This record gives sequence, structure tokens and C-alpha cells, in this order.
Amino acid sequence: MEQCFIGVDLGTSAVKLLLMDASGEVLRTVSRTYPISFPKPGWSEQNPEDWWRESLAGLKELSAGFESRIAGIGFGGQMHGLVALDESDRVIRPAILWNDGRTAQACTYLNETVGRDVLSEETGNIAFAGFTAPKLLWMKEHEPENFARIAKIMLPKDYLAYRLSGTFATDPSDASGMLLFDVKNRTWSEKMCGICDVKKSQLAKIYESHEVIGTILPSVAGELSLPKDVKIIIGAGDNAAAAVGTGTVAHGDCNISLGTSGTVFIASDTYMVDDANALHSFAHATGAYHLMGCMLSAASCNKWWMEEIARDKDFAGEQSKMEDLGRNDVYFLPYLMGERSPHNNPDARGVFFGMRMDTDRTAMSQAVLEGVAFGLRDSLEVARAGGITVTRSKICGGGAVSPVWRRMIANIMGLVVEIPTIEEGPSYGAAILAACGCGTFASVKDAASRLVTVTETLAPEPELTERYEERYRAWKKIYPALKDLF
Repeated sequence: MEQCFIGVDLGTSAVKLLLMDASGEVLRTVSRTYPISFPKPGWSEQNPEDWWRESLAGLKELSAGFESRIAGIGFGGQMHGLVALDESDRVIRPAILWNDGRTAQACTYLNETVGRDVLSEETGNIAFAGFTAPKLLWMKEHEPENFARIAKIMLPKDYLAYRLSGTFATDPSDASGMLLFDVKNRTWSEKMCGICDVKKSQLAKIYESHEVIGTILPSVAGELSLPKDVKIIIGAGDNAAAAVGTGTVAHGDCNISLGTSGTVFIASDTYMVDDANALHSFAHATGAYHLMGCMLSAASCNKWWMEEIARDKDFAGEQSKMEDLGRNDVYFLPYLMGERSPHNNPDARGVFFGMRMDTDRTAMSQAVLEGVAFGLRDSLEVARAGGITVTRSKICGGGAVSPVWRRMIANIMGLVVEIPTIEEGPSYGAAILAACGCGTFASVKDAASRLVTVTETLAPEPELTERYEERYRAWKKIYPALKDLF
């Protein structure tokens, strides 16, 4: 009987689950949504119990008819979220998410009082509002009674792995975004733990992304009708999992993600830190490293614009009207939740600029897509300035299904864009990691190279690239002009 593997991608708006056989064929996918709350301006929270409930229901739906063939379950998930458990494994407060901006004061303390040089030396990164360590400092100051109750500090996907296996675990790629982790040496930083008043006992044991952390708990196996020897593989942060799922595993490979957030992910065999710490220096799920630029709002900008402002869910219909690319007079800053790379400014906000009396909805819709692509190029330019050569990139995420957006990316960023045959980046990568953990492949790189194929390639168009070059240079002037107003 051929084995099957499950990949669980715990996203911000939904958990996406994928069932894959040993040849890499996707047999079934399931998606289940849960709410997100914004209790105060700039805050972003979720209830981990919602993740568990929907993931459990999704696993049951996904595995129906395949139960006896399931060999392993792997994870990808939204990074940086603070999940705090007490001694009885009860969730102390709602999880504070990656796009939460409440930690400006804590970030200032870390970057300016502790010092960027210290942070970079200890972790490879500086403090960004969404990282986990600043949230712990915020909690210590504003909710001291809750902070004192913390027995376990978890990341979102690790909470699911814990509920399934009973093993308190994390992996280097996800831990890299906590600002408590020594990325270069793939271990917890004792100095950062001291600075943030965190005990090593509150932090999980670190496993590489393909490693088995245990087997499914008997009670959960019974509830899901799964074999009791199903292996639980820790997996990776969503972007590292997506990189595996798109075959972005060799030195210099690039992947662009157009999800709720947007990322430029560049794989590296060696540990690298850019001089300004504008990009994140993180561990990769392959056992190596990567540089990553992260925008807090990407496809979510388009969702906001279409659903909240235009009151229309016909995304494809709206985009079909965008016929004259590179000639739009309207510009958009995509900083609806503040911004991370390269500005590190939680106070930044979204802006439309350049409207006239003849500006129509299509021009503004187009400006939203272009603004996200310009923001992604900002991160690519930091990498290029550091001597990194990138000429082509895979692309994934919900926004990547849009032909016009993919064309914009290719021409604004000057890259050959490759569309993977299987578009389920993080969940497919999580399933590949599960297969590796079960011994189906010799290594993560081996698995990705054998399973990931490309279905379409887009090359930059010289005339359109030239037009977008001029527009990008104009767009870049808007944020500096407005920075003090934010």
C-alpha cells in the first residue's frame, strides 16, 4: 500500500491542508477558515483553539478514505505569533500575530538601548514589530500577571504539532523569526533570553524541519481514525515551507510569495546578513540559510481594496480591464498594517497618490497591484546592493493565480518568473518535509528537485520593463516624502 503524506499550512485567514502520495501527486486539498480580531488599531490576534478546531476538522475531511495510508504529517505556518501556555497547557491569552504593530516601544528599546549591533551579532537580525521577542517584552510590561504564568512559548504551527504529538518542538526556520534564536549556530541565544527575561525551559527543543518529533497521540489518532504510528514532522515557517514546495532550495534560488503578506525569499548555502539588516537572515528548511524581505500587506491589499472599498469580489473581472500596463498615473503605498522590509516602520500607512478627475476604479485597482510589486522590488534591490544576483524566481501564494499580477512582477522586478505546476506552496512543502521525515527521500533538496516542476515561464518585456522602471523611481519618492507625517 503506497504511503501518503499530509501538509498543514496554518495561515492567517485559513488552514490549508494537502494530501500527497509518494510520487508527489496531490490527491486532495482542504481549506478551513477562522476569524482574526483587531481589538485595537494596529493590533492583530487569533484564538489558537480556532486553529486546532479547524485543523482537526480539516484533517478528518482530508484523510477520509485514505486513513490507513497516512504515514506522516508535516507543518508550515504563519511565523512570529506569540502563543503562551501556562503550566496546565492552557492558552494564557489570544495569540499576538505576525502583523501586529503594538510593539513599537519594545522594538525601540531593543534596537536603540540594547543596540542593533548586539541583536545582529546574537540573532542575525534586528527587532521588527512582528517578531516574537518584542511581544514578550510588551506582555511583560502591559500584562505582567499573564507574563508570569508562561510555561511554554510557542509559534503557531508548533502549537498544532504539540496538540497532535505532545512534543514541545520547533524548527530553525520558524525560530529564526523570534529574535531569541542564534541563526548562524542554529541554537537559542542565551544573551537574548536574558534580555527578554525568558528561561530556556520555556522554549521548545529544536528539530530540523524534516525531523520526526513523535507519533500522533492515541486519543487524536482515534478521533481521526488514523494509524497510531503516524509520524509528526515539525516542518517549517510558512515561507521556508513554500520555498520547499516551489523548489527554492539551491544557493541563489528565489521565490516570491503573494499571500496575505508578501515575501522575496533567496536561498543561500552560507549564512549572510545585509549591512542595514533590512532583510531577514533566517535558517532554511534545507539545513542551510536564506535572506528574506517581508511586506506585511500584499494580496491582503487587493482583498481590502476589492471587498471593503469597491464592494466587489470579482477579482478576475476587475483585473481583465487592466490593459495598458506601465502607464498608470495613480500610485499606491501598500502599508496598510505598517511595513517591515525595508522600512521597519509600524506607523507607515497605505496611500493613494496621483488621482485626477478622470481617474477611474480600474486605475486605482491597478495601482494596488503595482504598489505591492514595487514594495517587493524594494527588498530585491537590497539583496542586489549586497552583491546577490537574482535573475529568475518562482512565484506562489493566492495573488500568484492572477496572470496580470504575475506579468507586473516579471516586468517591475526584471525577473524571469516561473509558475510551479503545483501552486500550493507552503502546504505542498510541508507534505514534502513529511515525506522526507518518513524516509521517502534522501534529503529535502533531493525531494524538491525530483517533485517540483514548472508549468509556465514569463520573461520581462523590454518596453514594459522600461516604463515600469520610470514608475518605480517615481513611486520610491512617495514614502520618504510622507514618512514624517506617519
